[in-house]
Amino acid sequence: MTNPHLGQPVLTSGAPLEGCRAAALLFHGRGRTPDEMIALAARMAVPGVAYLAPAADRNTWYPYSFLEPLERNQPALAHALAVYAALVAELIERGVEQRRLVLLGFSQGACLTAEYAVRHAGRYGGVALFTGGLIGPPGTRWEYPGAFDGTPIFMGGSTADAFVPLARMRESAVIFRARGAQVTEQFYEQDGHSVTDAEIAAARAIVQSAAGMAAA
Repeated sequence: MTNPHLGQPVLTSGAPLEGCRAAALLFHGRGRTPDEMIALAARMAVPGVAYLAPAADRNTWYPYSFLEPLERNQPALAHALAVYAALVAELIERGVEQRRLVLLGFSQGACLTAEYAVRHAGRYGGVALFTGGLIGPPGTRWEYPGAFDGTPIFMGGSTADAFVPLARMRESAVIFRARGAQVTEQFYEQDGHSVTDAEIAAARAIVQSAAGMAAA
């Protein structure tokens, strides 16, 4: 079956990829667009960083809730993870070291980012998850090889989000820590499926570190 996510546009902003200090992949949420992720990149405003925001086919990476049985979201989930892997491989081939690569997502894109990261654990420049967690129904076990070797991972979101339960975000944090990540959690007690300025500041610090810059 053809992967419908392949060949979709990838929006870019910031520094040119060649010679950049760091690069960040930004995955959008369900029904959202890469433009919104580029707007988040502008809010971070870290110089010397190349930002790349891929588009999902029909603006959705997989059809159902991330808490559904994995098979319900197939083959779309496998296709989305394959696109993620292809983009990471392309950046590394073009000279971006994994230690200078930040993986970032919002909502469905954050869930996809979390799932990609746990399946491909290693020392990244960082991971920033805005309202997202590992994919699978209650009772899922994420037993994959590899370790994060101190990769900084930020997890933020609302304690009352309508789509991503706080319990799953916290469960995901436990899994990441067990695999050697340095996890920071920042959950705010208010409704709203959005990215706060405080979350942007936490992600900015990760991007700055990946770029070899001291936090402002």
